[in-house]
Amino acid sequence: MRGWSILIALILLALPPARAAPTSGYQARAEQLLRILSGPGDETDFFAPLFLDAVPVDRWRAIAADLRAQHGKPVSLGAVRTESATAGQVEIRYEHATVGFTLVVAPQPPGRVIGLRIVSARTANDSLDKVMAEIAALPGNTAFAIAKLTDTGPQFLRARRADAQMAIGSSFKLTILAELARAVAAGERRWSDVIPLGPKSFSGRLMTWPDRAPMTLHSLATTMIAESDNSASDTLLLALGRDRVDAMLDATGHADAAKALPLLTTAEAFALKMPANADLRRRYESGSLAARRVLLRDAAPRLTADKVDIGSVAEVPIAIDSVEWFASPRDMIAQIDWLRFHGGDALSILAVNPGIAPADAKRWRYLGFKGGSEPGVIAMNFLVQAQDGGWYAVSGSWNNAAARVDDAKFVALMTRALNVLAAE
Repeated sequence: MRGWSILIALILLALPPARAAPTSGYQARAEQLLRILSGPGDETDFFAPLFLDAVPVDRWRAIAADLRAQHGKPVSLGAVRTESATAGQVEIRYEHATVGFTLVVAPQPPGRVIGLRIVSARTANDSLDKVMAEIAALPGNTAFAIAKLTDTGPQFLRARRADAQMAIGSSFKLTILAELARAVAAGERRWSDVIPLGPKSFSGRLMTWPDRAPMTLHSLATTMIAESDNSASDTLLLALGRDRVDAMLDATGHADAAKALPLLTTAEAFALKMPANADLRRRYESGSLAARRVLLRDAAPRLTADKVDIGSVAEVPIAIDSVEWFASPRDMIAQIDWLRFHGGDALSILAVNPGIAPADAKRWRYLGFKGGSEPGVIAMNFLVQAQDGGWYAVSGSWNNAAARVDDAKFVALMTRALNVLAAE
């Protein structure tokens, strides 16, 4: 298990949208969580057997001890917010941080805990400088920037290697969204237009949908952004036209489009990383932009999802410096700002999945998010509006060609950056 924000155990329940006052039973379990985190004892009374089957007592005690090592002793119960009589969020104040948990209890007496997940941690006396120092210390390469968005353009508040071209994974799907938003604004498309689901790709529920299932552009875009569904993104990229989507990089101010183009479909990217396609990958890596376009066209039968053994590319970083989607934090912030002005309905799509814990997301009047990850790569990009109406963009990337990166650790760092920014 990696990092303090990893999944401990969670039974997913359908939660009603309305908030409810904590019941006495739920409140009692929240208070007991403070004691359980403070030291060993009473775990079998607190956790249901279903939880302990997934996380045995000794493993739980190691997790609790790790939290104490990082944040000091648990000292008090903080806010308790419920979505129903059995589920909600609980904050525990440690000596050096406040840690948020999703807590789910069984509806049947005695209401033992069936789900628990760490969703946030706010460090006492935290600062953007501290966050940036920790990002800089990560193994491999990192880049990060925060900008206030104004009518005259982004004003950078913090930056570290903001112009470095980084592998950004599925963050490239923001470019597809931007081109779709442009086409809708120009009257060339409508969000309600229906097109067939196109070529399938790995990762996402649409992979199992019927071939050529009719879908609206809005549904495809929402699935592409909120769920990072690769079949949705490949369908939209090809339906809108790769040339037009590529052109959006220039329109939104990308500083090194030659490195980033052509924008690959996810199936093409997976296929080029396959050992069986090493010859194509070498040609792609050394080719000019024109040569790359020709290669993608001529080798198309070898670059489809059905030719990919996903297990061969899912465990270790492969060609993240050459067969990828590339952008700097400055490029991503420029694209985010373009969407702020021109996105229209795209802004509501960006807000479906906040990318961070709900309790942290609610610090903002608006929060839009798109990230991306694969072995050796993680990137996170946010468009946020403060309670006073001010707009900001936050973008960060972490690449390591030698090893997988710790996704949970990076999410925690980006969450801290947003929390500090919200408090300023």
